[in-house]
Amino acid sequence: MLDTPTPGSIGDASTEMAGADDQSTVFDLELIKRYDQSGPRYTSYPTAVEFDPAFDAERYAEVCRDSNASGRPLSLYFHIPFCDTVCFYCACNKIATKDRSKAQPYLDRVYREMELQSALFDDDRVVDQLHWGGGTPTFISQAQMRELMDQTRKHFRLADDDQGEFSIEIDPREARGDTIQLLRDIGFNRMSLGVQDFDERVQKAVNRIQTEAETMEVLQAARDTGFRSISIDLIYGLPFQTAESFMDTVERIIAVGPDRLSVFNYAHLPTRFMPQRRIDEENLPPPEVKLEILEATTKRLTDAGWLYIGMDHFARPDDELARAQRDGTLYRNFQGYSTHAECDLIGLGVTSIGKVANTYGQNRRELDAYYEDIDAGRLPVFRGIELNRDDEIRRDVITRLICHFRLDFADVERLWGLDFHEYFGDSLAKLDGMVSDGLLDLDSHGIRVRPKGRFLIRNICMAFDAYLAAKTGPVGFSKVI
Repeated sequence: MLDTPTPGSIGDASTEMAGADDQSTVFDLELIKRYDQSGPRYTSYPTAVEFDPAFDAERYAEVCRDSNASGRPLSLYFHIPFCDTVCFYCACNKIATKDRSKAQPYLDRVYREMELQSALFDDDRVVDQLHWGGGTPTFISQAQMRELMDQTRKHFRLADDDQGEFSIEIDPREARGDTIQLLRDIGFNRMSLGVQDFDERVQKAVNRIQTEAETMEVLQAARDTGFRSISIDLIYGLPFQTAESFMDTVERIIAVGPDRLSVFNYAHLPTRFMPQRRIDEENLPPPEVKLEILEATTKRLTDAGWLYIGMDHFARPDDELARAQRDGTLYRNFQGYSTHAECDLIGLGVTSIGKVANTYGQNRRELDAYYEDIDAGRLPVFRGIELNRDDEIRRDVITRLICHFRLDFADVERLWGLDFHEYFGDSLAKLDGMVSDGLLDLDSHGIRVRPKGRFLIRNICMAFDAYLAAKTGPVGFSKVI
């Protein structure tokens, strides 16, 4: 039987901490319907749409070397693209194959890339954050997992006191108790478990057959081996889902009490993502049902004591994300919300994106092109962007809003040496309607996002996006809800 928190323990913590800062939400269906447009998720600003081949591997290397003067800690992201089977809803860069022999040639290139990348950074810069994503990281064998971490420690100085944030994405179908023990032994202390939905009809429609027992075995193993944070991923908007059926999954998740939950909106874009063409659109829930699912899920999770962190994420009041949001240190990057804002992020593997100093750089997106660069001894960075002063100012504003739901103009003015109302006059004018609709409070001192505006934080941030304001026509972003 799973070890679960005692009933009410999460709620008690929520009540105790509520006075520190209001982290409540209000689901206003009519407002959400009115504001449900397409927009960026702001895992970066500027977004990847603005990346340019003019920012190449040579410029990336220069930026990395120059960044050593800062002494900032490092963050490493490893992309493992392989999956044993393809989930039809998936929009990730992945390679579906049952041929496990493909993993080693890929890892050999990643080791070579680590050698190239690590040569750019001073040896005394500590890696405080590390993440394996995919694809399915546990597609590789246990021996390969150990080898990958050994190679990482060979090339980088990893924090060795278990205070680093070392996380991995887990497909419970690809992991068992001994796998989880190995991952803990080699340094991981956080994990996210992909679930999506326990309903068998939904699972069959999206080609992800995963029993509840498989998921709970991995979750319990993570607790037994001392993982400090466990997150579960759900997706709403999949075929055959209803509010009633999805709530059955939510109740089962609540019963085992993970530290965090991500409840993602399925964006059906079959023209961009080929696997989605295998989903019958007639079986997708209509928009009003999707909103009903989201409303019911939000109410149930918040009633059970989880806090809405923002952008699909919920956390217990005592979780690091919730604490960071209260004390103003929460950050957002390509892996989502984070407590490590000060790191330079190095992306490793095909399609990975890094953030070093005031730049973003992305690796080759096609496996053959990635292999070609690595085999020739070249960094595989093929595009990116170097932020100008306006980009940095706007990124700061958007990050404050999307992470903390508040913005103090004086803080921005002191940091950047500007008059906020003068600099952002056009942006503030775009917020007038949102003020009238009760999404936020706006006065001479700053912005406070109200509980009913938290689900629409992307809309609020979009008012400060200079690139979005200059565009005409669709730009390929998903709906905000």
